Amino acid sequence: MKPLFRFAMLALVLVVVALVSALTAMRFAIHGQEVEVPAIVGLSPAEAERSVAGLGLQIEVERQYYSPHIPEGKIMTQLPPPGTKVRRGWQLRVAQSLGPQRVAIPDVTKESERAAEWNIRRRGLDVASTAEMQLPGTPADQVLAQSPPANASQVSAPRNSLLVTVAADPPAYVMPSFVGQPLGSASRTLQDAGFKLGNVNMASANATPPSASPVPTVPPQPTPASIIVAQTPPAGQKILAGAVVNFEVK
Repeated sequence: MKPLFRFAMLALVLVVVALVSALTAMRFAIHGQEVEVPAIVGLSPAEAERSVAGLGLQIEVERQYYSPHIPEGKIMTQLPPPGTKVRRGWQLRVAQSLGPQRVAIPDVTKESERAAEWNIRRRGLDVASTAEMQLPGTPADQVLAQSPPANASQVSAPRNSLLVTVAADPPAYVMPSFVGQPLGSASRTLQDAGFKLGNVNMASANATPPSASPVPTVPPQPTPASIIVAQTPPAGQKILAGAVVNFEVK
């Protein structure tokens, strides 16, 4: 019985030792693949690639910016930052300097949006965003302001933002009731207020009794004295300046 017990204990010890050895080997394998990111700001991409080649890292230039402080072609920023622990094969993302800005920012204020964008892009610059606003008394589709301003220096990126005017919304009104008023006076009121008179139709008369002999008659026509019995749009509805109003009269 004792030899069997000793054999079982020996087997258990061997299993525990094997597990500990496997975990230790796995830990060394994992951490052995980690490297520390070096500082590569100020180097050229080629210099940076040679610097990290032995660590199994890669360099990717994601963006380019103008900079009055970093020489052209040198790396301005890096991600991850220096000192970060990463796995071998990790890709370092960097931004490269374009050097001091050599292209003057053009003055595009008072130009149309399309003309301003063309004027900016033909200088090798780009339009970052365009905002719109209504400004009474100012023509629509006109550049009010720009950022960076004209002839700016030490610009961090070759991108411009524009503020452009748009046409103001027409004024809105509440439709009044013209029911019961003569067509002539209602038409003058509409025209004086900047609205348009649309279709004017006669209200349907009562049907002729079946026993009566049909007598051909000339359909009545609307006159300035005709009384309005219905309108479109109806009273109380919101309408814009220049809207068309239709009447039904009798």
